[in-house]
Amino acid sequence: MLSVEIKPDWFLRDARGNATALPALLSLLAAVSETGSISKAAVQGRMSYRHAWGLLQQFSEQFGAELVHKVRGQGTVLTPLAEKLMWADRRINARLSPLLDSLASELQQELVRVLAADAQGVRLTASHGFAVAALVAQLRNEGVTVDINYRSSTEAVAALARGECDLAGFHLPVGRFEEAAAASYRPWLNEERHAFLHLAYRELGLFVARGNPKGVTGLADLARRDLRFVNRQQGSGTRVLLELLLAEQGIDPAAIVGHDSAEFTHAAVAAYVASGMADISFGVETAARRFGLEFIPVCRERYFLACDRAALDQPLLAAVAAAMTHDRFRAALADLPGYDGALAGSRADLATLFLAGQTLSGQT
Repeated sequence: MLSVEIKPDWFLRDARGNATALPALLSLLAAVSETGSISKAAVQGRMSYRHAWGLLQQFSEQFGAELVHKVRGQGTVLTPLAEKLMWADRRINARLSPLLDSLASELQQELVRVLAADAQGVRLTASHGFAVAALVAQLRNEGVTVDINYRSSTEAVAALARGECDLAGFHLPVGRFEEAAAASYRPWLNEERHAFLHLAYRELGLFVARGNPKGVTGLADLARRDLRFVNRQQGSGTRVLLELLLAEQGIDPAAIVGHDSAEFTHAAVAAYVASGMADISFGVETAARRFGLEFIPVCRERYFLACDRAALDQPLLAAVAAAMTHDRFRAALADLPGYDGALAGSRADLATLFLAGQTLSGQT
């Protein structure tokens, strides 16, 4: 099956305008960081030692700064500049991946339509997340064509109500805030028209640098003036939940340094903290672990996929539901820190939250 991938790329230019492409260099630096040796990094990157050394020397000569140096007892280590380049690359990928994945999916669908006019695919709109990415991978491995469009949870359920997608991803906190969080989805969902598939439970909490140098203990610390916070975008379910938590504790969002910032994924805010550009953020545990951050648990939530009830009995969505119950997929979710996929693919009863007869996209 035809597949389209789009990856971000970036360059550095010196004072004379000469460009240095970074992908190969960044891959080498990552291997040096892991192995503590240029020769071992070269082997890992399937290049000669001479070529690896040449990449490092070329950069040093062009920009007048070293990327690696020897430390007794540690071997070859990265300089602060090299570390910053690697964090910058991770931040670029974290911020742009949802956009590029959506664009790649659109282009793939267009090409598939040309090559196979009768081909059908599942249209999935959801906020960018680790469980959703795992599901897309599972479906594509099974030969199911997936047209993924990453948007906020509110935009996703609105797209479902308008018939723009087959599945919409959204999430609700477990416990006392479930009812309030569901309010933003009620204009678009109801139990009579829609069915809800359980995707996963996931843990949310605060992200802070390794070792917790600022001594953060909980949400109350967000009001501290010495902490720089990085937030999710308006309309994000995670941001809605955070504002409910802040209101409960009597914290004025305007008092939080950086509250008006906006990043579009959990990985993006984690990268922000990991790079030292912020001191604290709020998101899912997997993102914190992947960026080597400390994670302070705050709450748990459930992630669902909504669809039209009538469509769930059709072959395409039936295949999706079956894939979600597969042991391999549930094992993939279990490998994500903070995720629990034991109920993946099962039908969820949300009648008390989305009662039939409520307003749906301006209609009753």
